[in-house]
Amino acid sequence: MFDVVKRLLVGRPLRSARLGETLLPKRVALAVFCSDPISSVAYATEQIVLVLAAGGLVALRAAPWIGVVVALLLVTVVASYRQTCFAYPSGGGAYVVSRENLGEGAALAAAAALLVDYVMTVAVSVTSGVVAVTSAFPVLSPHAVAIAIGLIVVLALANLRGTKESGRAFAVPTYAFVGLTVLMFVWAGVKAVTVGLPPASTAGLPVPATSGVAGLAMLLLLVRAFASGCTALTGVEAISNGVPSFEKPKARNAAITLTMMGLIAVVLFGGITVLAVALDARALPDGDPSVISQIAVSVFGGGSPVFYLFQAATAAILVLAANTAFNGFPGLASILARDRYLPRQLHNRGDRLVFSNGIVLLAAAAVALIIGFDANLDRLIQLYIIGVFTSFTLSQFGMVRHWQRSLRGSDTGRGGGRSVSDGLGGAERHAIRRSQAINTIGAIFTAVVLVVVFATKVTHGAWLAVVAMVVLFVAMRATNRYYRRVTAEVTPDPDDPAVTLPSRVHAVVLVSRLHKPALRALALARATRPAVLSAVTLNIDDEETRQLRADWEQRAVPVPLTVVEAPYRDLNGPLITYVKQLRAANPQTVFMVFIPEYVVTKWWQQLLHNQSALRFKARLLFTPGVVVVDVPYHLGVGDQGWLGARRGAIMATSAVDPDPEIGATEIRSVR
Repeated sequence: MFDVVKRLLVGRPLRSARLGETLLPKRVALAVFCSDPISSVAYATEQIVLVLAAGGLVALRAAPWIGVVVALLLVTVVASYRQTCFAYPSGGGAYVVSRENLGEGAALAAAAALLVDYVMTVAVSVTSGVVAVTSAFPVLSPHAVAIAIGLIVVLALANLRGTKESGRAFAVPTYAFVGLTVLMFVWAGVKAVTVGLPPASTAGLPVPATSGVAGLAMLLLLVRAFASGCTALTGVEAISNGVPSFEKPKARNAAITLTMMGLIAVVLFGGITVLAVALDARALPDGDPSVISQIAVSVFGGGSPVFYLFQAATAAILVLAANTAFNGFPGLASILARDRYLPRQLHNRGDRLVFSNGIVLLAAAAVALIIGFDANLDRLIQLYIIGVFTSFTLSQFGMVRHWQRSLRGSDTGRGGGRSVSDGLGGAERHAIRRSQAINTIGAIFTAVVLVVVFATKVTHGAWLAVVAMVVLFVAMRATNRYYRRVTAEVTPDPDDPAVTLPSRVHAVVLVSRLHKPALRALALARATRPAVLSAVTLNIDDEETRQLRADWEQRAVPVPLTVVEAPYRDLNGPLITYVKQLRAANPQTVFMVFIPEYVVTKWWQQLLHNQSALRFKARLLFTPGVVVVDVPYHLGVGDQGWLGARRGAIMATSAVDPDPEIGATEIRSVR
C-alpha cells in the first residue's frame, strides 16, 4: 500500500544513468532558484515605508534614496556571486568558498547561517502567501496554520518528484508575476500621461509633517529602514549553491541566470518603489492592504479582472519563494553530509534523483517553525535576514582571499575552483584584480549591512535565529568528530592480518515450541558446524515448557535444550543474562544466536504476533561478542527456499559427523 501511494505522489524511480536528464535549462532554473529574490520585491518596499513612517513625512522622503542604495547593493551582490559561480562550479556557495579560503570555523558558520535561512525562507514565504489569502478571505484566518502546513506539504511533494518537474510546474506563476508587474509599470506610465494616476488608498492617512525624530535618532531610523529593505536580497546566493544542477556549460549558464535574476529584481524593486512614492502609499502594520496591492488598485482599478489576476500571481509567487529553499537546502545539506558534518543519509539521492531526505527535513523544520509561531508573519519575519547577510559576508571575504591566492599562484582549487599558476599575463592579472575589487566592495557592503541588521533586529526576536545558528554550528562539529572517531576505530591496523578467525563458535538456537520455524533454525545452526550447539527456551509457563520437553524427547532432537527460568515473565532480561554468563565463562568464544521469526504477508498480521523476535534482536545486537542470525519463516508462502526443500530435514543424517558434545539430547534448567 505504501509503495502504491508513494508512486502516485512521487512517481516511478529513475535510474542513476538518467541524472543528466534532470539538469536545468536557464528558463527553468530561473523559476527554480530565483522565485525567492524575485518575490522579495513584493514586500521589500513595504518594509522600508513601514519603518520610515515613524519619522513622519521628512523620513518618508528618504524612501527613494534608500531604494537606490538597496538596488546598488543588490547589483553588487549579484556581481560578486557571478565570480563565485565561475571560481567554484562544484556548488556549495558560501560554505565551499569559506572552507577553501577562511577555514573550517568560517565555513561552518556560513553553512549554519544558510541552513537556518532556508528554513526561515520557507516559513516566512508560505506564511506571507497565507496572509495574502486570508486577507482576501477572512473566514480562513482561523485555519492559517493548517493552510500553511498544507502548502509546505504540496511544495515538498512537488520537489520530491524532481527538480526539473517542480521547476516546470512553478515556472508559470513566477513568469506570470514578472509579466504582470511589468505590465503594471507600463499601464501606470500610460495612465499617468493620459488621465493621471489616483493616489493610493492609504495616501490620506494622517502622518505628521515632522516628528520628534531628528539627528542621531533620524539616522538610526534611516539605517533601520535600509536594513528592512535588504530583504530584497534574500535568495540571491541560491544559484551559487546549485551550479551543478545546471545544464552544461554549468558555470556560464548559472552566471547568466544570476544576471537575469538580478536584472529582473532591480527593475521590479525600482518600479514598485517609484510607484509607492508617487502614489503616497502607506504601509500598515498588519499588512492589509499591502503596498503592492494598493499600487495595483490605483493602476488597474480595484474591480478589474487584471487586478485579481495580479493579486493571485502575487500570492502564488510569495508561496513559491519557498521553492528556492527546497532546492538550496538539500543541495547544501548533501555537500555537508559528504564532508561528514551532517548525517550521511542527507547525501543520498532518492527515487527521483533528488536529495529526498533533505527535502523532507526542510519541510519538517518549516512546519515546526510555523506551528511554534502560530503562522504569525510579524513574529517570523523578525527572525529573517541575519543568516542571509552572514553567509553573504563570509562568502565575499572568502572570494577576496581566493583572488589574492590566485595572484600569488597558490590557489589549488580544491573546491572545484580554478588553479592559477605563477605565469599570469597582464590581461589575466587585470581580470583577477577586477574580480577582487568587485568582491571587496561586496564584502564591505554586506559586512556593514550585517552589523546594521544584527543591531536592529536581534532585540526584536532575531536572537532566536542566532541561537539556532550557534546550535547547528556546534552540532555539525560534533557530528564531524563522531565520524572521524568511527573511521579511526574501524580502520584496520597495518600489522593486522587480513582475516582473523574466531577461535571457537558456540551456536545458540532460541525455541519456544518445537514447530517448523524452530526445527529449520536448528537445521541452519547445524549446517554452520559450530564447536558447540545448544537450544534455549524461556520458562514462562510451566505447562508449555513441559510440553516442549516432551516433544523434544519424542523427536529425539540431537541438540541439548537449556531451560532458562523467567519467573517475572520478562523475556529479554533472563536471555541477556544467560548469554552474558556464557560469554563471561568463555570470553574468546563467538556466540551465534539463531532466532526463528515469523514473516507475515499483510501489515495487519503484525498486530497478531507479539514481536518477541524483534525485541530479542534489538537487545542482543548491543551485546559484544554476539552474532545474531535471523531465520525467517514466511507465513502463507509455499516456497520457503532451502528451508522448505525437504520435510523433516532436521532429522536427516548430516553429511558430516555430528560434534560429540551435541550427539545426545540434554535437558537442563538455569535458575
